[in-house]
Amino acid sequence: MSSITLLMAFAESAKQLSFARAARELGLSPSAVAKNVGRLERDLGLRLFHRTTRRVGLTPEGEDLFERCRKVLDDVEELEGFAAGAGRAPGGSLRLNVPVTYGRSVVMPLVARLVRDHPAMGFDIRLSDDYADIIGGGFDAVIRIGAIRDSALVARTIDHQELGVYASGDYLARRGVPRRPEDLESHDRVVFRMPATGRVRPWQFRRERRLIEQAPPAKYAVNEGEALVEAAALGLGLVQMPTYIARAALEQGRLREVLEKFRPARIPISLVFPSRRHVPPRLRLLIDSLLADRGRGAAGIGAT
Repeated sequence: MSSITLLMAFAESAKQLSFARAARELGLSPSAVAKNVGRLERDLGLRLFHRTTRRVGLTPEGEDLFERCRKVLDDVEELEGFAAGAGRAPGGSLRLNVPVTYGRSVVMPLVARLVRDHPAMGFDIRLSDDYADIIGGGFDAVIRIGAIRDSALVARTIDHQELGVYASGDYLARRGVPRRPEDLESHDRVVFRMPATGRVRPWQFRRERRLIEQAPPAKYAVNEGEALVEAAALGLGLVQMPTYIARAALEQGRLREVLEKFRPARIPISLVFPSRRHVPPRLRLLIDSLLADRGRGAAGIGAT
């Protein structure tokens, strides 16, 4: 039996902490998974799991092996998925959940290009800033911003979000140009109210290696990224928003950036999907296209 087969049985069991759940992922019986893990333990001369009647847990040796083999197995599975899909044309409906402004600005143009090039493909895209359940919602993938905490899911970083502070030239002529975050106390600001929670998003700045957060007054508040652009362009005050949302208004001369040297650290933006196994060709095409755009620096991706 291939050592890769044994390692896959071990890695999935370590990830799921259950032989039964690992068996469902691998398409095997629980007894077959347990036997493969037992054989690997005998071959290595190591005990990898603590076993009880109700659950399994990794031993220190098992934890070390899991960390060492996980990346290798991920690479193998990705190559297998690529080879399996290489001869098939993408088809079916690409089901995605993406943040509202990001979906309009980045995902829709990309998907429109893909379905024009691949007529057998369709799409079902849900634009929402709420947290989406990939499995329960039946999605091929979702796009999320920030750290991915669910280790049972696969996440590919497709770009990074950067925040900038912007205002119209008219506003800056009337009120002056802020030179440091402390100067904002004397300025009007339009804040972003997060749709999922209703809370105002704090403004963030980086000074040397320190993150500075401010909670600006909510005299003017909106809950949509393009509305932030319009509020700033109309001279209502300063806004902080992802750089990609402001790009068109900057190019048109409707906005100017200030406090650029105080931008906070970039935040990863990830395409998240349930498993590396049996990735449908339509999703593989989307992943490759997003990564290609990232490599060309074409998207400048961010999100609300």
